[in-house]
Amino acid sequence: MSDKRILTCIVCPRGCRLEVTLDEGRVTKVIGNACKRGESYALTECTNPKRTVTTTMKCADGSVISVKTKDEVPKAKVFSVMSEINKNTVPNAVRVGDILIENVAGTGVAVVATCSK
Repeated sequence: MSDKRILTCIVCPRGCRLEVTLDEGRVTKVIGNACKRGESYALTECTNPKRTVTTTMKCADGSVISVKTKDEVPKAKVFSVMSEINKNTVPNAVRVGDILIENVAGTGVAVVATCSK
């Protein structure tokens, strides 16, 4: 049985409207994409969605700094990732790119600083 999903591609500023046909959970057709990145996005979004998490972390002195996951994490783990980030505190001296959490929520992905303090 075929299923259709409508997505808006978020890979580039064009925001193409994608129509994805799935058959037994497998992507069989993607239309509406202006480039190959849209097709790749549709495949991933329908079979194994992932997200880069960007947020802030508390510093030891009470201030906050901006952080992000170094790579994408499974969408289903975003709340676990955020929970772990919120439980941690950053030292007062950090530099852009410093690893603050090595393996956040068991994803194998690091959380890094996106600013220096």
